This record gives sequence, structure tokens and C-alpha cells, in this order.
Amino acid sequence: MKKMNVGMIGYKFMGKAHSHAYRDLPMFFPKSIKPIMKVICGRDPLGVAEAATQFGWEEYTTDWKQLIERTDIDLIDINAPSDVHKEIAIAAAKAGKHVFCEKPLALTLADSREMLKAVEGAGVKHMVGFNYRFTPAVMLAKKLIDEGRLGDIYHFRGWFLQDWVIDPNFPLVWRLQKEVAGSGSLGDLGAHTIDLAHYLLGDISDVIGMNETFIKERPLPSNMTGLSATSEQTSEKGPVTVDDATLFMARFANGALGSFEATRFATGHRSTNSFEINGSKGSVIFDFERMNELQVYFTDDKDDVQGFRRVLATDPAHAYSEAWWPAGHTIGYEHTFIHSLVELMASFEENRQPIPSFVDGVKCQQVLEAVDLSIEKRQWIRVSDL
Repeated sequence: MKKMNVGMIGYKFMGKAHSHAYRDLPMFFPKSIKPIMKVICGRDPLGVAEAATQFGWEEYTTDWKQLIERTDIDLIDINAPSDVHKEIAIAAAKAGKHVFCEKPLALTLADSREMLKAVEGAGVKHMVGFNYRFTPAVMLAKKLIDEGRLGDIYHFRGWFLQDWVIDPNFPLVWRLQKEVAGSGSLGDLGAHTIDLAHYLLGDISDVIGMNETFIKERPLPSNMTGLSATSEQTSEKGPVTVDDATLFMARFANGALGSFEATRFATGHRSTNSFEINGSKGSVIFDFERMNELQVYFTDDKDDVQGFRRVLATDPAHAYSEAWWPAGHTIGYEHTFIHSLVELMASFEENRQPIPSFVDGVKCQQVLEAVDLSIEKRQWIRVSDL
């Protein structure tokens, strides 16, 4: 079995998810290139040392620049906050390292294009972490569309709803600061929905949107871990500089119409990541909270049995299912990261770029920026003009 030495920058929420994927990949996909968890990197010496032990990394460091220069590292995994993606990815490419970067790719479209130029110029492999593409039920929806079984596609509706910051006393974590995160619900949640739309239907041509920041100030945090944080009772407040919710309409290049909603203020929705697609011959509905299922409707069913049917995408007929459990035994969120690594490692074996690559990250960033511009100008924006 071939091996790939990994250096990972970031060790909290996404760091744990990626580490789990690196550890489990060889067990369930033994023919894949084996990732070797060499070095994990983070700013806090105590925190990254604990993560190294807990997650199973051989070494840890607080110096990402030194990590990138190591000759025994093949792949750099970036899951640190968005404001450092560009600098690290470009430096890694210049050092001849392959790059796996979490979404959104960068803070701005211009930055994402610089990153793409760097990795293409260096001739390294590059992948962006749109893990929801690798859900077997989503891949079934893609198959039905590509095979024409849904006919001509008319509508895409996508929504990603959460409520984890709805308490006005929840601290001002980095995801609520534009200079670190780039944007709020749009870039954090909406980016996933945009990428799924690109994956399933193709390019988005035009957009118009609106957004709102419902809580303008929040207590400064005393501690942050993943999506949780604490603050002192007497803590001063700071401004929230990103959107709490963004909605936009879209036209696709293939003629379909789209609507998108991303919010952190949907009470009762912990993480509702869903879409519905309507075509001339049928429809599909997906909800990640029931990630093993796809609701499917076909117009050519007989009248007395017409209706949405529940397809459990765990049988051998579905993507990646042969590696997991017997039919009907479900998989979870963490498996989407393992499937992402299957694609990444296959790209080395087959000498091609993995999908989604930085090209897809730039396309997503282009839509994000077009939506922001449409909100600013209060008008439709053609995505290709950016």
C-alpha cells in the first residue's frame, strides 16, 4: 500500500473530523493510499499537544511555516479559520506540497483566484472540503439527474438552517467576525448549498439577494472551541460584522430557477441542510438530518401509487456502500469526510485533480461575492461579470 505523509493545520471542530477520516480510511478502504498522520499544527501549544495525543498524530508544532518546509510532508491539510487559508495554501504550493483546504476557500474572490493560480502553477493536487457532495443519497440524486430520469430540471431549492447563535448572549466567536470568517451564514452554510447546486445542476448565472444581522453586538469570548464558546459575566461587547441570515434567488445556466436560504436564526433547526429539485419527469428531496435517505418521485408511476418514495441509500447499488455495513445499517456525518479522502487519494493513483478542486472553490466564491454585490446594489448580478 502506498503512503501519503500529512501535515494538518487546525485541530478543533474540523481538525477532529479530518483526523477521524485519516484514521478510518485504511480500515474501510484498504486499497486506498494510506495517509500517515505525521504532524498537527495549532497556535496554542497545550491545545495542539492534547489534540495530537487524542487524535493520533505522531508530532505537533505551533509553526506552520516550519511544517510546510519539512521534506517528509506530502500533503498540507488546512482547516484553520478562513483568514489564514490563502497565505498557508500559497506557501504550501510554492513548497511543492499538495493542498486540501476547508471551505470557504478564502475571504474574497480575488484571494481564491490567487490560491488557484498558485496551486496550478506549482502543479500540485488541490481539493476543497465540500464534504456533503460525498453523501451517498446526494450522489444518487446526481445520478438520477445525469441519467435524465428527472427530465428537464425546473427548480432547485436549497436551505441550510441552524440556531446555535440565536441567544444574544452567545459570545462573539470568530465565525461572527468578517475579518476572520469572510462572511457569516452565507459563507459558512450557504457555501455548501451553492456547491451542491453546482454539483447537481451546473453553473449559476445570475443572483439577487438580501441579508440581515439580527444581533448587532455580542459579548467578547474568553474561550472558543469549535462551535462553542464562553464569556465572562462582565465581558465587554464587540460588533457582529457578518450576516446572521442570507436569502437569494438564482438563475442557472441550464434555465432552472433557484432559491437559497442560509441562517443561524431558525429556531429548532440544529443543522437542517436540505434541497429539493423538481424536473419534468420527477423530483427529489434531501435532508441531511436524515442523510441516508432520498425522497424520490417519478411522474410515470401509476396514478394509484404516485407519491414520494423513501429510498435508503445504504444498499450495494449506492456509492461507497460496499465499504460499510450490511444493507439498512446507516452511516453518519463523519463518513462524508472519509469519502472525500477516498476521492483525494484516488486522484494521486489516477494522476488527475480531485473533485471538488480549487476550481470549484473559486466558482463558489464567485457566487458568494455576486450575492453580496447584489445586496449592496439591490439588483440582479451576473456571476460571470465578476
